[in-house]
Amino acid sequence: MTQERENMASRVLNPASLVNYQEGSVVSRMLVFKKTGTITVFAFAKGEELFEHTAPYDAIVQVIEGSGIFTIKDEKFSLNTGEILIMPANIPHAVYAEENFKMMLTMIHEKDTLKM
Repeated sequence: MTQERENMASRVLNPASLVNYQEGSVVSRMLVFKKTGTITVFAFAKGEELFEHTAPYDAIVQVIEGSGIFTIKDEKFSLNTGEILIMPANIPHAVYAEENFKMMLTMIHEKDTLKM
């Protein structure tokens, strides 16, 4: 764990305040980096995007400020502040910022071994 992440541990944080918008950019800040998963906060400037790609892990996106457009396969979803979207592993997805928005991405790296 980096010194910066150690300093965030056991503290109440407002994730939207941890990244700032930068015109023409997507800014990210990793909060947790573990073998079992990661948590990263992003600030998308208006008009920025992550082009279609896949990830080998399930992911949960939570919009923490503004709204963003998410595409999974060919289906578009508009998410607003406080809403989440579960993105399955190995399925093409993309993100587009019609306006400035911030999101928190939680990636789950561990295989599903829980028996119910």
